Amino acid sequence: MKIDFQETTKDLAVRIDIHSKYGAKNIDPWMLDLIKLQPNDVILDVGCGSGKQCFSYYDYLNGKGTITGGDVSEDLLKQARAEDARRGSGMKFITLDFNKRFPLENDTFDFVSCSFAIYYAENVPFTIDEMYRVTKMGGRLFTTGPMPENKKLFYDIIREATHKEIPLMPGSSRFSTEFLSTIKSLYSKVDLHIFENPLTFESVEPYLDYTRASMSEDRKLWSSFFSNKDDFEKVMQQISEVAKRRLDQDGKLVMTKVVGGILATK
Repeated sequence: MKIDFQETTKDLAVRIDIHSKYGAKNIDPWMLDLIKLQPNDVILDVGCGSGKQCFSYYDYLNGKGTITGGDVSEDLLKQARAEDARRGSGMKFITLDFNKRFPLENDTFDFVSCSFAIYYAENVPFTIDEMYRVTKMGGRLFTTGPMPENKKLFYDIIREATHKEIPLMPGSSRFSTEFLSTIKSLYSKVDLHIFENPLTFESVEPYLDYTRASMSEDRKLWSSFFSNKDDFEKVMQQISEVAKRRLDQDGKLVMTKVVGGILATK
C-alpha cells in the first residue's frame, strides 16, 4: 500500500505544541515507563524526525547509551544534528528510508523504536522485517500509532460540517490490525498498550489551529474535500462554524487522543 502523504515540519510542530499546551497528559513518561531502557543499551529510532525521541532516551539514560536516529528527511536530520551538536551528546543521525533496506548490520540493536511514523511504510512486512533484522535476539521493538478511536471529536466535527465521509487514515486504519498482526507473526512476545490523552479547548482558536495543521499535512488525503487553497478555506470556515456552535453548547471542546503502543521482544 503506497502512502501518499508526508506531513510538513511546520504542521507537525504546531500539533506537538498544542498537545503540550492543551493535553492532560504527556506521552513521553508513559512511553519511558513502558520500555524501561537500560544503561548501555544500543538504540535505534526509526523515523526519528528532528530527534525528539532520541534526546528523550539520552536524557533518561543520562547519556549512558548508544543512540542512532534515522529518517528520510534531510531537513529534519539537519535539525537533529544541530541539536545534538548544541548538547554535545554524540548521537548519530543517518539517512534511512522505511521502504528500502536499512543501511545497518543484522543483530545490532538492543532496542528499536518507531514513534508515530510506521504508517509511512509502503510495504508493512518489509519495513517491520527490517526492524526485526537489525534487532539483537532478545532485543525489543516499540512502536506507537493512532487507534481507530483516536480524535473522535475531530472527525465528527469535519463530518458534520462537510456532510462527507472521512477518508481512510493511513495510521488509525492500519495500526491495530495490519501492523499488530505483522509484528505478532515475527516476534516471540507482543503486548499492546493504550494511552489516552484528552485535549481540552475552552476557546475555538487553538482547536482550529490544530485542525488546520492536521488537514494540511498532505492535501492528497483530503482530496475529496478540497483541491486548492480557496476550497480549503471554505472547508475551514464550515468547520469553524460547527466547532463554535459545539463550544457554545458544551462550554469546551474535548478531543481525546487514543494511542496504541506495541512492545515486542525478538
